[in-house]
Amino acid sequence: MTVGFYSPLPPARTGVADYAAALLAELRRHGRVEAAPARCDVALYHLGNNPLHAPIYRRALEHPGVATLHDAVLHHFLLGQLDESAYLEEFVYNYGEWSRDLARELWRGRAGSGADPRYFEYPMLKRVAERSLAVVVHNPAARRAVMAAAPQARVVEIPHLLRMPPVPGESEIVRYRSRLGVDPGAFLFGVFGYLRESKRLSSVLEVFPEVRRRQPAAALLVAGQFISTDLERAVAPLLSQPGVVRRPYLKEREFWLAASAVDACINLRDPSCGETSGIAIRMMGLGKPVLLTGGEECAAIPEDACVRIPPGPAERESLRRHMILLPSIFDLARSIGRRGAAHAASCHAVDRAGQLYWELLCTLVA
Repeated sequence: MTVGFYSPLPPARTGVADYAAALLAELRRHGRVEAAPARCDVALYHLGNNPLHAPIYRRALEHPGVATLHDAVLHHFLLGQLDESAYLEEFVYNYGEWSRDLARELWRGRAGSGADPRYFEYPMLKRVAERSLAVVVHNPAARRAVMAAAPQARVVEIPHLLRMPPVPGESEIVRYRSRLGVDPGAFLFGVFGYLRESKRLSSVLEVFPEVRRRQPAAALLVAGQFISTDLERAVAPLLSQPGVVRRPYLKEREFWLAASAVDACINLRDPSCGETSGIAIRMMGLGKPVLLTGGEECAAIPEDACVRIPPGPAERESLRRHMILLPSIFDLARSIGRRGAAHAASCHAVDRAGQLYWELLCTLVA
């Protein structure tokens, strides 16, 4: 059996590429797997909202196989791939002729699609879900979205994988914090990844001054590339406030160093694309407490192994209280982090994910 593996791979600047590299190495322990071959017995496609997935999406429709949905909302991806006429027809294909006027309205307002909840409420999954032999998702929210789009689809839930590299040593972490200008005794929060409106960076930066008043040693690392120029302009004054450290997109080596250097990770998603955050799983693997937007996407994480922030009006107050609380109580952050690490090790190990993928692929060939 030859498995065709279609995905962005490093050095592509996407979390899916890092995920795919780890999975590809693991699958090759089970059998023959080739990256993007012209022919194969069964194909495994990795799909997400990044434009890098465009040729993979087209191939997944032309040559059906297993589609892994890293985002359970492909609306934004399709907005970037289709012209107005094709977009209207695709929307109608997903939601019926009655929705044509809504589709036209959404097309005209697409500049605000990163923050407008309506674009997240219409995931536009029907075509790929109906065409694929099976669809892999990482959490129950994504499963529900796929089943709503294509009730007859075969949907398999495989937890997001985690492959831990060698962890930086303590002295290296101390030197890195020093280069960032962070005091040794500071409690350092971190926001990582592509920075778009749904990451709730505005909320984090707006509550941070109050956190600093209550916890003067608190610091905040914001590391990543802005996807939204509107967001970048809006938060620019807040990024220059005392205690905030700004870093651009981090390559893999520096990401793990920065992740090891923080004391807690803030990883909010609202609205959500139904994705399981690879950054959150990595941070949990390092034993760092993660502040997550509460929802079905993270329902499998034990209540005491993360910090859930409610979406909506209560978000900022909950965020403020927890950012003050974590540095205040001795060993609280480390206790949450230890429980998160245990969960990540038991549920997200790369060998477990590889085994589940391989079993699924074998059933399709058989």
